[in-house]
Amino acid sequence: MRFSESPLANASRRRWWWTALLLALWAARPLAAEGLADVIASVQPRIVKIFGAGGLANLEAYGTGFLVSAEGHIVTVWSHVLDGDVVTVVLWDGRRFYGQVQGAVPELDLALVKIDAEGLPHFDLEQAAAAGPGTRVLAFSNMFKVATGDEPVSVLHGVIASQTPLTARRGRFEVPYRGPVYIVDAVTNTPGAAGGALTTIDGRLLGMIGRELRNAESHVWLNYAIPIAELHTAVTALREGRSAQTASPQAENAATGYTPLDFGLVLVPDVVYRTPAYIETIVPGSPLDGLGLRPDDLIVFANDELVPSIRSLRERLARLQAEDDLTLIVRRGNQLVSVTVRVPRKPMR
Repeated sequence: MRFSESPLANASRRRWWWTALLLALWAARPLAAEGLADVIASVQPRIVKIFGAGGLANLEAYGTGFLVSAEGHIVTVWSHVLDGDVVTVVLWDGRRFYGQVQGAVPELDLALVKIDAEGLPHFDLEQAAAAGPGTRVLAFSNMFKVATGDEPVSVLHGVIASQTPLTARRGRFEVPYRGPVYIVDAVTNTPGAAGGALTTIDGRLLGMIGRELRNAESHVWLNYAIPIAELHTAVTALREGRSAQTASPQAENAATGYTPLDFGLVLVPDVVYRTPAYIETIVPGSPLDGLGLRPDDLIVFANDELVPSIRSLRERLARLQAEDDLTLIVRRGNQLVSVTVRVPRKPMR
C-alpha cells in the first residue's frame, strides 16, 4: 500500500532541502571581494621592499621581507641582495630606511634585517598559523620590482598543493635549506619574490616565500614557502642577539691566537677596513686541503656567525678552542657551500 504525503509535509521537505543547499553553497562560497580587500589592506603594511647588492650576472638587486616587530625587525631570505654593508628598506607608505643584517642562519635560508624605526605594523610570530593541502592562501611579494615606493606589492591567490621535505630534491636545486616546505599551486617564486609572506586567506602568517628553484632534470620551477614553524625559534634567537643554533648567549672565549693560515686559508690582501673574505688559495696538506674550497670563494659564515670582512673572520678564528669544529660557509656564484674541519690542538707557527 502506498501512502501519499500531505501538502504540508511536502512543503516542509522542500524547505529542508533548500536550507541544506543554501548552507552548502554558503560553505563553498568564494571570499567576498570586500572581505578579501580588507585582508590585503591589513597585510600590505607588514611587507617591505628590499634593495641591495646585485645587478650583475642576471642577479636582481631587489627582494622582499616582512616585519616581525614594531621596532623594525624584518625576516627575509638569505641571498646576494644582502651582501652589501647596508640595504635600503622601503615601507608600505614609501618611507626609506637603511637596514643592516642582524643575523642569519644559512641552513634555514633565513636572514634578519633591522631598521631604526618604531610603532610599525607587523606579524606576531606567536600567532602564526599552520596549514595542510587544500588550504587557500595569499602570497605577498615584490615580484619583478613592481613597487619601489609607496606602491603595494603583488598579491597572488593560490592553494597549498602539498607539504613535503625539500630533501627529496637534494642535488637538483641550489639551496641550503633541506626541511619541509609548502608547495603552492600559484607562481609565487619569481625574481624579487624571495622573502615574501605566505598567509592564510584571512591574513594569518604561514611561511616565507623561498628562492627561485628549478629541477635541473625536468626544468620545472618550484613554487614553495618555508613554514614559519621552521623559522620561529631561529628568528627569536637572532632578535635577542643569541646564537640561532644553540639559542643561548654566545660564550666569550679567550683569544687562542688561531689565524686563517692555521687552517690553510690564504686570503686576498686586506687592503681596506671591510675587505671581503675571498679565498686566494688553500695550502696543500693543511686542515682545509681537499675539502672542496676553491680560489675566489667568498667566506660568508664561520660557525653561524656572519663574516662581513677579513678582519671579522680573523676575530672569529682567534676565539676558537682546540678540538672545536669550524664550519665555513662560502658563496660560489649563486650557491652556498659548507665545509667543516676540526680545530688543530694548537696554532701552527
